[in-house]
Amino acid sequence: MARYLDIHPVDPQPRLIEQTVRVLRDGGLIAYPTDSCYALGCALEANEGLERIRRIRQVGSDHDFTLVCSDFAQLSQFVLVSNPTFRLVKNLTPGPYTFILRATKEVPRRMAHPKKKTVGVRIPDSRVDRALVEALGEPIVSSTLLLPGEETPPSQGWQVQQALDHQLDVIIDSGDVGTEPTSVIDLTGDVAEIRREGAGDLSLLQ
Repeated sequence: MARYLDIHPVDPQPRLIEQTVRVLRDGGLIAYPTDSCYALGCALEANEGLERIRRIRQVGSDHDFTLVCSDFAQLSQFVLVSNPTFRLVKNLTPGPYTFILRATKEVPRRMAHPKKKTVGVRIPDSRVDRALVEALGEPIVSSTLLLPGEETPPSQGWQVQQALDHQLDVIIDSGDVGTEPTSVIDLTGDVAEIRREGAGDLSLLQ
């Protein structure tokens, strides 16, 4: 049974943030709200956490995981960022955007795309998320909490609990969240390619 934590969306309680971070460091799997929708998350070295996400989502080894970062300095440790890419990412962060970029050697091989060597990265506009990442000291490996057969993610913590209570270690409730996943922007080519149109204003790319 998952631990259910009510964390304030504007002023996250340090004690609850630290409880969650301890679970992540121990290889656990959490469900947490972002500025777009609920996500599943684990630590970088949590091999079993990745497999648990794949089982819940029913996705294969080519699934693009996302590294949720606290700021641009941390993001740039894990992906290769050119000058044009830098400007675009800076203009759109923090916000509900996921960027697909070439992974650096800091990214474990098992979580980068097996052929393209890419990974998704994002900096959410969420105090809870940034508090978690800052306390953890590394990005959270994440995937949208979209269950097989469902068209939208759950919007409330109790819905996550009802669906996945025995498959998670922590469920964070910070009030209602959205049900629209991030917009996914592929920046590996010469021009930005919108791979998924979701939350956030995409007019800068038009």
